[in-house]
Amino acid sequence: MNFVAIILTLLGVMAGVQESLPSRYFKSKGHHGRTAENEPPFTEKYFSQIVDHFNFNSMGNGTFNQRYLITEKYWDRENGPIFFYTGNEGDIWDFALNSGFITELAEQQRALVIFAEHRYYGKSLPFGQESFNIPQVGLLTVEQALADFALLISQLKQELGASNCPVIVFGGSYGGMLSAYMRQRYPNLVAGALAASAPVLSTAGMGDPRQFFRDVTSDFEGYAPECSAAVRGAFQRVQDLAEHQAYDRLQSAFALCKKPSSPGDVRQLKGFLRNAFTLLAMLDYPYSTHFWGDMPAHPVKVACEAMLSGPDLLANLRNTSGIVYNSTGEQTCFDLYSLYVECADPTGCGLGSNSLAWDYQACTEIELCYESNNVTDMFPAMTFTPAERLAYCSKRWGVTPRPGWLRTQYWGDALSTASNIIYSNGDLDPWANGGVRTSLSPSVVAINITDGAHHLDLRGSNDADPASVISARKTEANLIAQWVAMERLRLK
Repeated sequence: MNFVAIILTLLGVMAGVQESLPSRYFKSKGHHGRTAENEPPFTEKYFSQIVDHFNFNSMGNGTFNQRYLITEKYWDRENGPIFFYTGNEGDIWDFALNSGFITELAEQQRALVIFAEHRYYGKSLPFGQESFNIPQVGLLTVEQALADFALLISQLKQELGASNCPVIVFGGSYGGMLSAYMRQRYPNLVAGALAASAPVLSTAGMGDPRQFFRDVTSDFEGYAPECSAAVRGAFQRVQDLAEHQAYDRLQSAFALCKKPSSPGDVRQLKGFLRNAFTLLAMLDYPYSTHFWGDMPAHPVKVACEAMLSGPDLLANLRNTSGIVYNSTGEQTCFDLYSLYVECADPTGCGLGSNSLAWDYQACTEIELCYESNNVTDMFPAMTFTPAERLAYCSKRWGVTPRPGWLRTQYWGDALSTASNIIYSNGDLDPWANGGVRTSLSPSVVAINITDGAHHLDLRGSNDADPASVISARKTEANLIAQWVAMERLRLK
């Protein structure tokens, strides 16, 4: 499919909005339909999980149904390990469908595979439709999620007669953070962890707030310096129109469903557009994907071709954002407030109930005070300071964030005292420099993947894979096999 041709084709559609949208529409953190071709061999099950692991009075022994996926297809019950995916901020099927390396490795090492859904995401809602009310949402914490995983592992090992089967945990992004935390917090249950694209440092308040959007910019500059210059110029045109309150022109230029009418609407437009570039950089895979919507192969390249396609920078910016927000070609206009929600994560929370859960986590334990400044990056100056985070979170959720909590809980800059953790990162991923890029010990290993986007190594093998990710997966497989062998000896 010629994505560039599609996104550059505009047709008149609406009175008041004379341009149609570029094709391809982004379905934020959505769950795509499964077909016989891509159906992994999982059975969907539910586990009666404890609502509150740490307070015997508030909820008693109350339980909720935690969803998990399981397959014994590859498992050697006598000698095979357990591969356990620590679910993150979304529907667990989305991660199972996009983490083919785990099942490939399970076939090689004869493992049982489990994908566990994170509480408050997907269908694992402790209080049903009331889960995001206050105070019910207060049981959404990293600690509760880790305890969920620990109890699920323990119970399933007992039920399946697998008490002597070593457990290796896997995760990507926030899920990668959880995998590392599981090895640190529950080494009695977990023999090792593959933490892919896990920003364990920046989310603990240990990074530069400019790093994320600087690295998004670097991806586009890496394709062509004139690409980032064009993006910067387009955003300046947006600012110029906003300063003159040319709201009609902004609506027409970006095919907006509703005319902007305030500085707040303009900020929403800027966040909406910046978020498109964030996703294009994160998902810059060498082949088309269907993880967070339909994305073409090499989306940064496709985006830069759109940005450099002609002299009308606003039209080019609109078309580029359409790669993300109009992936079905069905939209006749952009609804800024339904397609993008500003929240406590400047890189985007997504939409729907999953976005509520992530917003709450970003307001409590997970620090995401990232900013763009139009100096070290190509985006408009948009701050999100600790003070702004506090004001937003106090108003939205009635909570006061706890800066430094993850650093205290999960060892911060003392990670060298851990063991049996792989931190893998791709150099195209804007999250990479918020994680561990240098090996800290012989058993806390950093793997850097040239030309790798967001947790590319967890994806299934593809003919277009760069040699670097093929090598990374081999290293990961060898280390995991060593950990399994060591743990099997210990258990015996």
